[in-house]
Amino acid sequence: MTETPASFTPSTRFAVPGRIAVSNRAAALWQTATLTEIRRETPHASTFRFAVPAWAGHLPGQHLMLRLTAEDGYAAQRHYSIASAPDDAGHIELTLDHVEGGEVSGWFHTVAEPGDEVEVRGPLSGFFAWPGDRPALLIGAGSGVVPLMSMVRHHRARGLSVPLRLLVSARGPEELIYAGEFDAETTPVFTRSAPEGVPVGRMAAAHVAPLLADPPPGGWEAYVCGSNAFAEHASRLLVAAGQPVERIRIERFG
Repeated sequence: MTETPASFTPSTRFAVPGRIAVSNRAAALWQTATLTEIRRETPHASTFRFAVPAWAGHLPGQHLMLRLTAEDGYAAQRHYSIASAPDDAGHIELTLDHVEGGEVSGWFHTVAEPGDEVEVRGPLSGFFAWPGDRPALLIGAGSGVVPLMSMVRHHRARGLSVPLRLLVSARGPEELIYAGEFDAETTPVFTRSAPEGVPVGRMAAAHVAPLLADPPPGGWEAYVCGSNAFAEHASRLLVAAGQPVERIRIERFG
């Protein structure tokens, strides 16, 4: 999601005005979210866990709107993908990169602490959502893995038997968000540095084609998330490997 440099210095505690199936009305309401935990994922990304008692639930792949309000009334809003699975009742998690000059991500990474309150509204958008009812082929790069991880966590929490595969690109092992959670469903690709014996390079046909070689009944629904350039590149690789264009869903950021 886009961050814009600005001199945004909200107070430590903000002023806040007063199920998977979620109504549009519920998603339109601002709710208080209390920060309860901060977990470091990589040198530049952290996960922020919030208690949102009235959260009505979401589908894996959806996002929300987050609003910060400073003491002088200035407000900043950002769209962020939800990282947690829907089964985590009353809580949501967001994983944010520390964007240089970013007023919202900068506050989260340098000022925020448990007990702080923000406002959230959502969930938003159903196009990129995966309810767990069809085989899912997930492809992401950098923080593009965030909504895909919600899908992986949902798959595990529900013990779903439907096939799911994740292909994720990162600059190096130290930049691989959620590295400690990945299992056999995940294939990492490293573009700048890699463990000994692991090739380094951009995601290529050699990474994508094997995932489509033995399709499950009904074929795959592909979900691609990353920058504009990555989304275009990954989509071309999918089409070249035989994935129908109409079964590729794309979420872009930046």
